[in-house]
Amino acid sequence: MKLWHCHNARSLRALWALEEMNLEYDLEVIPFPPRFLQDGYLDINVLGTVPYFVDGDTHMTESSGICHYLVEKYKNHEIGLKPAHAQYGAYLNWLYHSDATLTFPQTLFLRYTRLEPDETKAEVGNDYRKWYLARLRMLNNRVKDHEFLVDDRFTIADIACGYALLLGESLGIHEDYKPQTLAYLQRLKSRDGFQRAQTAQTVNAPASTQT
Repeated sequence: MKLWHCHNARSLRALWALEEMNLEYDLEVIPFPPRFLQDGYLDINVLGTVPYFVDGDTHMTESSGICHYLVEKYKNHEIGLKPAHAQYGAYLNWLYHSDATLTFPQTLFLRYTRLEPDETKAEVGNDYRKWYLARLRMLNNRVKDHEFLVDDRFTIADIACGYALLLGESLGIHEDYKPQTLAYLQRLKSRDGFQRAQTAQTVNAPASTQT
């Protein structure tokens, strides 16, 4: 298997899942945005986005989908749930809630406050910041009295939603996270799998970005 990845981009979900599952893989860490800064990347992935993941004849570009694929393909339900499980629907909902509901407004906040900053766009960006925080209500309520999102154990649903919280942290939005949500994020970041993923992306970073 091979994963193309940018530092702490959405592709971190796939990298984190690979490490949690102790699977063998090749990792290519590339500069962001790769469609502009990585020569030849558009020949590999016509979208020019990360992640890009290859496993034999399987080619994937969706980070939460890659996590789901890995659990099912390699039958590692220690970090996933089987369809017969009573909480399977909730598990899938959290897994895809992560992008459809959480990171969508974050990307617009990033665009209008960091990538295309001007006074008018910054105001729009801050509206999306508020939208993101409002969309955390379900997660905030869940982690009040649960260590993890489903089945009282760590799953790829935590990887998917945990990445959204991590992105919010990198954007400074975490200052308005609820205490229980900050504690949940710290639990996720303390996992060995997360720490190994962080090390892997650093060790494999392009030489030009290493210090």
